Amino acid sequence: MSANHAEIRDAVARLCEDFPGEYWRKLDRERSYPGDFVAALQDAGYLSILIPETYGGSGLGVAAAAAVLEQIHSSGCNGAACHAQMYTMGTLLRHGSDAQKRAWLPGIASGEIRLQAFGVTEPSSGTDTTRITTTAVRDGSEFVVNGQKVFISRAEHSDLMLLLVRTTPRKDVDRRTDGISVLLVDLREAVGNGLTIKPLATMINHATTQLFIDDLRVPAANLIGEEGRGFRYILDSMNAERILLAAECIGDARWFVEKASQYASEREVFGRPIGKNQGVQFPIARAHVQTEAAALMVDSAADLFDAGRQCGAQANMAKLLASEASWNAGRTCMQTFGGYGLAEEYDIERKFRETQLYQVAPVSTNLILAHVGTHVLGMPRSF
Repeated sequence: MSANHAEIRDAVARLCEDFPGEYWRKLDRERSYPGDFVAALQDAGYLSILIPETYGGSGLGVAAAAAVLEQIHSSGCNGAACHAQMYTMGTLLRHGSDAQKRAWLPGIASGEIRLQAFGVTEPSSGTDTTRITTTAVRDGSEFVVNGQKVFISRAEHSDLMLLLVRTTPRKDVDRRTDGISVLLVDLREAVGNGLTIKPLATMINHATTQLFIDDLRVPAANLIGEEGRGFRYILDSMNAERILLAAECIGDARWFVEKASQYASEREVFGRPIGKNQGVQFPIARAHVQTEAAALMVDSAADLFDAGRQCGAQANMAKLLASEASWNAGRTCMQTFGGYGLAEEYDIERKFRETQLYQVAPVSTNLILAHVGTHVLGMPRSF
């Protein structure tokens, strides 16, 4: 970890002190959005960390963004309310036009505009992104969009959304990844004019929604990059997403390990601290080892991304290892606390629910294994 990243973590830790467990428990009970927390991060400049200084951002890399999110989670908070504002930058920064960057990035950097929604997943396609059926048909200076999206977080709390659409039917392209495009949608204009957002109740308080799109008109000027090449563009966002969410998992895992080791040292049963028992101590130690090993993979993937090198395999492996580390640490922490782990006041049950998400999203463990088996090890496709 660089000195700069250490300073970032220290500053984020101080910010998170103003948002203790009571704050998150109240939001969880009310299914509310952590607006004050997001505003504090924005005011401190952390949500614009990847935006170049030319446009008002910090101009730092994914490794620095990962340090922010890891510290948020290791402090007991949750970065899911705003993390997309970091990783969606990959598509706009690398493939947006100069005019688009000038139009949107300064407002995003200042906090005047929020870009926190990423419209990819659909009910029928799931993780097979090439089978999306949301269409965008050119009509003069606009695209007319029709379709449906599901499991789209923060759409109700975002001003802009990156939307993945088919501009050419799958049957009419040579490669299944062709014919897909990315549109930047202004939600302030779209809602009620072809876009309907409906909340989707889930186990975790992530402001999850469904989107229903009916003849939504989007300016052609909002097309990111070339028409039909959008699948390649979102890979930048997806790799950044995997790395940053893996960093969140590392933060969660470290939080669980710290809580478990502290409780095991203090809690006495049968006249001795339960941490003296190897059956309690060893699982916590193993969770720590697993977490620190996964953290090295996250660091490696982030460094490759920032160097502009291929990092798809590393980003996927980092997400798999970190998500499994956080899951194991959470399970171990829950076992260490026993019945108290189920009590809301300890925050363990909340964090344990939150870490479950990364077993299946944004990409499932099985799909990562399929990617590694096929693209890294050269075995035949399993699907």
